[in-house]
Amino acid sequence: MTSQLFDPDVQQTLDLIGIFVFALSGGLLAVRKNMDIFGICVLAEATALGGGVMRDLVIGATPVVAFTNLGYFVTPLLAGLVVFFLHPEVERINRSVQTLDALGLGLFCVTGTAKAHDYGLGSVSSVALGMLTAAGGGVIRDVLAHETPSLLRWDREIYAVPALVGSAMVAVLIAIGQLSTATGTTAALTAFTLRMFALRFGWRAPRAWHRNGSRTSEE
Repeated sequence: MTSQLFDPDVQQTLDLIGIFVFALSGGLLAVRKNMDIFGICVLAEATALGGGVMRDLVIGATPVVAFTNLGYFVTPLLAGLVVFFLHPEVERINRSVQTLDALGLGLFCVTGTAKAHDYGLGSVSSVALGMLTAAGGGVIRDVLAHETPSLLRWDREIYAVPALVGSAMVAVLIAIGQLSTATGTTAALTAFTLRMFALRFGWRAPRAWHRNGSRTSEE
């Protein structure tokens, strides 16, 4: 199976680290929205698992792994509790959280694309689901918190684009029969690097332009 790029124990460890960091970002948004502990844990779970759950439902991989592997379900709860008790400290290391989040983005876009391919989807659909795996949880988080999803906001650094690039690289590697641990890692690191550059240099996706050459006004 192409989605088994790493040793199973290594894969699960990487998944849990990525899930934990995604959950931290969900919990922090809940704190900013003045939610109680239940709301913090809900947003942590939704952010960490939402993308993978949506992918598995689309491809028919049921019951979804988030509910068959206790570690995947409990890890976001632990992250939510960390945020509940230590959110000022977590906010202070937000840069490190963003770096780990970017690593999770790279990992999940690669494994999501490969898993979609294993379930018989074509290249374009696999790329879309790879991007969904990486960024879908953030969309659910923002919707639940009554926010415009970050990846749709012009004033936020690009997030979905690095995931799209990483997913597309995996689809090409699968098509030419060259997807392996090394090449899959390269695709993940490419997505990670693009996201870090976006954070460092404030890269944003282009907005629509009027015919007179000026950008459309912010609504």
